[in-house]
Amino acid sequence: MRLARIQTAAGPRHAVLRNGEWHHLEDPFAKVISFTGQVTPVEGAKLLVPVRPSVLIGMSHNRPGNEHPLPVQAWHKSVHTLANPGDRIKMTQDVGEVHVEGELAVVIRRRTTGLTAENATDYVLGYTIANDVTNADQGLIDEKLFQAKAGVNYTPLGPWIETEIRDPERVSITVRVNGRVMAKSGSFNLPTSVVDCLVYVTRWTTLAPGDIVMTGAPGTFAAVNPGDCVQISLGGIGTLTSSVV
Repeated sequence: MRLARIQTAAGPRHAVLRNGEWHHLEDPFAKVISFTGQVTPVEGAKLLVPVRPSVLIGMSHNRPGNEHPLPVQAWHKSVHTLANPGDRIKMTQDVGEVHVEGELAVVIRRRTTGLTAENATDYVLGYTIANDVTNADQGLIDEKLFQAKAGVNYTPLGPWIETEIRDPERVSITVRVNGRVMAKSGSFNLPTSVVDCLVYVTRWTTLAPGDIVMTGAPGTFAAVNPGDCVQISLGGIGTLTSSVV
């Protein structure tokens, strides 16, 4: 099921794609979904960030060939960095190289803590695409990643949530800049699996419906400059497009 959040005359609404139309939902997190009866045509629909999380979490040291002395760790990224599909990333100037990073993002369906490998996916609503934009050189002087990650529109998310990804551990990721493939990998190259990321995060904190865990960039990054068009494609989900200014 493809689940989006769209702009309507009455404000943002969650909707499911059915027969070429967006059918509005009462509650996207309900165990059994119900519809309001309102419909928005796909053509011309304005797609928004598919959820508004209270908590946005990234994973550190979760990349192939990681030489960091510590195991995988989590960090908080400001929810104010979230950007809609198609929005402009405002590249921070004079801080060194800026990277886009394509990642599989997990959307939580119900409140939880203390997940296990056996039950973790039972608490997942679905999966979407995250672009974890980073001031790459700032990580060398800011281990908390505040300076590296806090820019305007530094987390494009979307364009929708797919609820029926068969195996989140085998999702391909391709990063294109101005139409050119700059990186190609997938969640299958993450040293710490998607499920183990959820187990780790919920050992230390509670997650609520709509919260996001970005699982890491398995070599799926590229340097960008103002004027660039970035497309991040995940197998089984789609493509998230942003521009850089």
